[in-house]
Formats: sequence, structure tokens, C-alpha cells
Amino acid sequence: MPWNEPGRGSGGGGDRDPWKGGNGQQPPDLDEVFANVQRRLKKIMGGGGDSGKGSGSSGGGPSFGGLIALVAVLAVLWIAWNSVHIIDESERGVVLRFGEYTRTLTPGLNLTLPRPIEEVIKVNVSRVQSLESSSRMLTGDENLIDLSFAVQYRVFEPEKFLFNVQVPEESLGHAADSAMREIVGTNNMDFILEIGRGQIALDAQALLIEIIERYDSGIEVLSFNLQEVRPPAQVRSAFDDVVRAREDQIRFANEAQAYANQEVPEARGRAARILEEAQAYREAIIAQATGEADRFTSILEQYTLAPEVTRERIFLETLEAVYGRSAKILMDVSDGNNMFYLPLDTLRGGSGRSQMSPPPPAPLMAPSEQQRISSADPRARRGREVR
Repeated sequence: MPWNEPGRGSGGGGDRDPWKGGNGQQPPDLDEVFANVQRRLKKIMGGGGDSGKGSGSSGGGPSFGGLIALVAVLAVLWIAWNSVHIIDESERGVVLRFGEYTRTLTPGLNLTLPRPIEEVIKVNVSRVQSLESSSRMLTGDENLIDLSFAVQYRVFEPEKFLFNVQVPEESLGHAADSAMREIVGTNNMDFILEIGRGQIALDAQALLIEIIERYDSGIEVLSFNLQEVRPPAQVRSAFDDVVRAREDQIRFANEAQAYANQEVPEARGRAARILEEAQAYREAIIAQATGEADRFTSILEQYTLAPEVTRERIFLETLEAVYGRSAKILMDVSDGNNMFYLPLDTLRGGSGRSQMSPPPPAPLMAPSEQQRISSADPRARRGREVR
């Protein structure tokens, strides 16, 4: 039901519009409200009251007391506002007394003298801040290179951060750029582009920490990172070709080393085997020669004891060895004609002497005939003796 609906009035159905007064009038004008406040302030400060009142109704005593009360209230508010400080866990409060550093406030509720006697400057000591920079630098081998790096830091001594250096962040940037230029200027371009990025960052961080400690700026350097390292755009394609060629060189060297690792042990194994075989052959030949010498010595001893017997035995052994390797056999027959016996099965099969078939038996002869042949042919007699 709307506010201005008839019948909802308290005394006879008047409108109950909330934006109007109880008697149905509009709220007072803002200008009138401000005018009333101004008149009351003038009354407290000792000014005149309303125009309808007499001059005797506004004495000097009450106006002076009101002024004192107002000043006291304002002073209390001022002291409370400037003397009570709440320091967060991540902050420290640097207290200045008439512009001079006196102490540092820890986290929690702290009290100081009001301004302008003491002033508190809050500094965040937990936030990690980053500073980035990029520039073109000259390397140790007189080449230009483009670098971009980032330094992460935080404030750990707020009083030194505020007063020892005029612009700490700018000084940190200059120090980082100076440290980077010094490290790059002492290294070659190939080392910086390929394998030395991590080492360059570590060396630059160490040098930057040393410089910041000399400044005593209250800044702690947490990390130094090389974001990008590249040659100038005008010669980048040529440097890319050089890098690819160097990578191919490293790859070929690795492949050659792998091949050498495979072949060298095999070659060493073959050499060791050949050396072992030569050593075995040497020992075998020495042993054989030693045996032959011992055999000759033993034969010589036997020959000295019985020359005729030893000579005959050597002769027979020699004939046995000679005839044992021959595939042709000369046989003596009764009529004096020589006959050759050829073992065809041995010649055809190529087998050894063990497969040779025995020679056919000689024909039988009369004793008188055998005696006649023996006395007539001395060669036959020698052949029988040998046989």
C-alpha cells in the first residue's frame, strides 16, 4: 500500500509521505541547516546571537569557554590521529623526530609523539620487487650483443633505504647495468650466447651484491636473471649459421667418439689375441726345437755306445718315413721285372695312407730260382733286405 494512500494518516487520513514532515510539510532546506550550524559556531566563538535578542544576553565568558572546549577536542583528535600507529607484519615504521631518524617501529600497535614532533614512514620489507633493463653491450672479443635482464630485490633495512641513497631504485638499476657490462666485457660472445648464460648471471649477481653493499642502501638482491641474449638484428642470420655449424661440429665429434669407443676395444681385443697366438707359437716352436735337440742328444749318446746298430736303425726309420708318404710302391717279382703298384682308390678318394689297400702278395718261386736271382742281381738283394 503506498505511503500517500488515504486512510493511513494518524489523525484523519493525511498523507504519510516519508520525505515530508509529520505535519505534511517538506524537509528543511540544506541552506537553512548550514545557516543554523554557522550561527551556533559563531555563538561558541563569541559572535553575536540572533537578531531578536538583546546585546546583554551574549556575554564574553560562555563564548570563551566554548572556544577552549573546541580547541581541546580538536587537540585530542589530533593527538590520537598522529600518535597511534598500527604497523602490519610486512611493514616497518621509520620514526623521524624533527626530520631526524630516531628508531624503527616493529609490527603491532605503536605510540609516537604527534606531528610535527615525530613522523612515521611505513616501508614494506616483505614485498619482492623486480627491476628490468635491456641494453646493447660490447663483449670481450669486440662484438655487440643485445641483452635484457631482471633483478629481484627487497628492502631489509628501511632506514638505510630511505636516507643513505637519494633514489634507491634508480641507483640499483645503474649498478645492475654496470655489473652486467663489466661481466660481458670480460667474456667472449660465443661463450655468452651458448654455454655461459648461467655463469654470466651468477657473476653479475655477485658483482651487483658487492656494489650494493658498498652503497649501503638497505636493499637485498634476491636473484639476477638473463631474460634474452641475442646478437644484433643486422647480423643475427650469420650468427645463427655459425651456431648451427658449431652444433654440427659437436654432433660429428660425438658420433666419432662413439665410433671410436666401439672400434678401439675391438681392435685392442684383436691385438691381444694376435699377441697371445704369437706367444703360443713362440713357445710351441721353442718346445719343438728343445725336443728335437734333446732327441738328437739322446741319439748321439746311443750312437756313441753302438754306432752300427744306431746307424742301421736310423736308416730303417728314414726309409719308413720316406716310403710312408709315397703313393707309388716298387715291388720285386721273380722274373726281375719292376712293377709299380698304384692304389687307385687312394688317388681317387684323396684319403690318407690308412685307407690304402695292401699290395698283392708276391708269386711263389722255387728256392733255386730265388738263389740264382739273388746271386745275379745285387740290387734285388738290397731290396729284399730293405723290405
